[in-house]
Amino acid sequence: MHMKKTIITVVGKDTVGIIAKVCTYLANNQINILDISQTIVQGFFNMMMIVDTNQTDKDFGAIVDELAKLGEEIGVVIRCQKEEIFDSMHRI
Repeated sequence: MHMKKTIITVVGKDTVGIIAKVCTYLANNQINILDISQTIVQGFFNMMMIVDTNQTDKDFGAIVDELAKLGEEIGVVIRCQKEEIFDSMHRI
C-alpha cells in the first residue's frame, strides 16, 4: 500500500492546546503523524508535520477545509499540501 503523505503547517500566536487540538483532529480521522517539528519564537508558534492520510475516509479537500476551520477557531493558520506538490514547488 502506497503512503499518501501530506505536509501540514501551523503558524500563529502561541497558546495552550494548539498541538493537542490538531493532533486530536488527526487521530479522530485516522491520519497518522510520521514526523513533527515545533518551535516557538518570541511568542509565535510554528509547527510542521508530515502525516500519512492513507487510512482516512475523508478526501483531501475536506481535510484542508476542516483543518483551516479548526485553525480559525484556535487562532492559528493551518495549511495542508500533498507531498508531491510540496516537492515539485521546492525542487531546485
